[in-house]
Amino acid sequence: MVKVFKLPRMGATMKEGTIGQFLVKVGDKVSEGDALYEVETDKITNQAESDMDGYVRKFLVEEGDTVACQTPVLIVSEDENEDISAYL
Repeated sequence: MVKVFKLPRMGATMKEGTIGQFLVKVGDKVSEGDALYEVETDKITNQAESDMDGYVRKFLVEEGDTVACQTPVLIVSEDENEDISAYL
C-alpha cells in the first residue's frame, strides 16, 4: 500500500502552511504515530504524524515551502521497494 501524505488543515481558518523541517529521511522506517514533518502557520507550529507503518519514499515539497492545505507533501509505502511511480 502506498499513501501520499498531504498538508493537513490544523484549524477551521487554515488555508496554507509552511513545511518547517522534515523529521524523517527518505528510506527511514516509520510507525503509526511517528512525526514526519513540522507545519508552521501564522498561529502555531505542529507536527504531522504518520497513520501507517512503512518507509518514507519521496518528499514532494522542500523545507521552507509554503503550500495550500491538502497539497501532497511526502509518500510512504508499506514495502520499501513498492512502485510509487503512479503517485508522482
